[in-house]
Amino acid sequence: MASIINQEIPEFSAEAFVNGEFKTITSEDVKGSWAIFLFYPADFTFVCPTELEDMAAHYEELKGLGVEVYSVSTDTHFTHKAWHDSSEAIGKVTYPMIGDPTGRITRGFNVMIEEAGLAERGTFLVDPDGLIQVAEIHAGGIGRSAKDMLRKVKAAQYVRENDGEVCPAAWEAGQETLKPSLDLVGKI
Repeated sequence: MASIINQEIPEFSAEAFVNGEFKTITSEDVKGSWAIFLFYPADFTFVCPTELEDMAAHYEELKGLGVEVYSVSTDTHFTHKAWHDSSEAIGKVTYPMIGDPTGRITRGFNVMIEEAGLAERGTFLVDPDGLIQVAEIHAGGIGRSAKDMLRKVKAAQYVRENDGEVCPAAWEAGQETLKPSLDLVGKI
């Protein structure tokens, strides 16, 4: 499989359910700011609402960092509204819930389970240029952590703003970074 890191997000135009309204969202709308694409298998399931609720709990902090969150499944925007209206967990979601019934966006991010017509649990962090900086895919039974994604957002933003520096494993904002050089070879 070819790497998707530093690849541009696919072009798309899709309907989303956002704060009680339907809205068209395009790939062009995404560019210019940071974005998280949170793909999940299906509405009205089990692990999915826990993940979307977890992301909703961190949404204000992400917005404060200039990040928009887009959840995406192959359900329609109508189904997203029905789920939002009937689930206490999903009722907390205020970020856009994109419907991808044709699978175009899901395939564009290479997370389509073709035989099921559903998305894998894929998480992608996209920079303001529309380039993918983080790509993770989890098995269906393994839920993701918005808190860990928040840490990765801060690391990606730091690296973008501080040319020549890199963030080591488990780096948290405020901790020391590394400046790759010949002097560090074999000393870490």
